[in-house]
Amino acid sequence: MTALFGELTALAELSRGMLLTGFAVFLRVGAMMMLLPAFGEQVVPLRVKLALALCFTLVVAPAVTPALPPLDPFPTRFFATEVVAGLLLGLGIRLFIFALQIAGMIAAQATTLSQMFGGIGPEPQPIIGNALIIAGLAVAVAAGLHIRVAELLILSYTPLPAGAFPAVSDVARLGLGQIARCFSLGFSLAMPFVIASVLYNVALGFINRAMPQLAVSFVGAPALTLGSLALLALTAPALIGFWLTLLQTHLASPLTVLP
Repeated sequence: MTALFGELTALAELSRGMLLTGFAVFLRVGAMMMLLPAFGEQVVPLRVKLALALCFTLVVAPAVTPALPPLDPFPTRFFATEVVAGLLLGLGIRLFIFALQIAGMIAAQATTLSQMFGGIGPEPQPIIGNALIIAGLAVAVAAGLHIRVAELLILSYTPLPAGAFPAVSDVARLGLGQIARCFSLGFSLAMPFVIASVLYNVALGFINRAMPQLAVSFVGAPALTLGSLALLALTAPALIGFWLTLLQTHLASPLTVLP
């Protein structure tokens, strides 16, 4: 009987350690899941997000458990480091969606399509931004975003070890670099529309000087709208492909800011 109680006690201690380890991994996965593109969008129900976080935890936990340090009975600090690491990783990926939003806003303002339709988020999005975001999410998921995210989570325990807060200077440098890259990428994606808008306004100015009596704005506005939609259809595959390449590069090295 004593031996049986001893075995049950050992089993309880083992299961307690496994639950603490799984919960620690879940904290990093869950914090990242709230910011993850496609899986963490606001239109996705919370129950679905919770189920996805549990699925990713079941995939990641067996691979990282041997590398985790032993946990204290009340590892509050350890759990806090996991949440910070998950938020840091998730925000780096979410900035790529912000880049598409920035590109959509710049392109829409340049081509007078800024007030058409709404987006999938809480704030209205221009039609171009909405189209770019939906296309980007669809292509990223089709290219294996879930697999890349699982790999990123497993490999993230090397640069971001469990139980250790990242240095504030490193986080500041990484955040500034990623935000600067976000705005640079957004403007680069919108560059064809900005160039088209400049050419349109220059041509409109010449026509207005040559024919002052003609209401060129009424004549040119429909042409600009049609040309913008045609330009979107022609350039969107190349723009989304370029964006996907940068996203996959970031997933391979999430803590490195590339020029």
